[in-house]
Amino acid sequence: MNKTVEVLPDQPALVARALELILSKLETAIEQRGQFSIALSGGSTPKPLYEAIANQKLPWDKIHIFWGDERYVPPDHPDSNELMTRRAWLDRVDIPAANIHAVPTLEANPEVAAAKYEQQLKEFFNSSGIEFPSLDVVLLGMGDDAHTASLFPHTEALKVRDRLVTVGNKDGNPRISFTYPFINAANTVIFLVAGANKRPALAQVFAPVADDFTYPSRLIRPQGELWWLLDAAAGLELQH
Repeated sequence: MNKTVEVLPDQPALVARALELILSKLETAIEQRGQFSIALSGGSTPKPLYEAIANQKLPWDKIHIFWGDERYVPPDHPDSNELMTRRAWLDRVDIPAANIHAVPTLEANPEVAAAKYEQQLKEFFNSSGIEFPSLDVVLLGMGDDAHTASLFPHTEALKVRDRLVTVGNKDGNPRISFTYPFINAANTVIFLVAGANKRPALAQVFAPVADDFTYPSRLIRPQGELWWLLDAAAGLELQH
């Protein structure tokens, strides 16, 4: 694992750096393999990043969009990560509908939805073997409890190692989430973390010893590159 931690002065600088990094990975992936795959995160921090990507002139037909997690709500629900992303980015560009791989959240139960999303991923990557496929970029946030995607402290989702997608649990509400081994198969993982409220969790995530199941972001140790992009408020104590 190649880990880089950068503390940026403020949120606009954080967004600008994330944009620069994603565009660089996109260019390389399309050059090498003819397409680029990215898994997105929800929340308020990446929204300006998505708006910035929408303003770029990019080969949209070569870009494939996935989500690392999704609330178990219809795609037009105000809490939907997909809805936020469509408004900020996808509805504003000429990306083929077939390139948007949304989480199916209208199934009778979340276990069926998780299995369906896993099947979609396997078909996209033409993957049937034991090896987990590798997304080009997985974008992650982190909560003040150190959760990432919908991998919450001390939940069953943290124990799932043999699947790409599982059912997360947030206060009794189901979420669909990538498993941490699938995230770790990515070529590049980028955390975007902003706000002073994240400092206590970051201290534990970066500590030499702490419990992975209490601080799930510690489980993210990708085979490729790991980037932690922090604003000054979040990264204050990590600036040496």
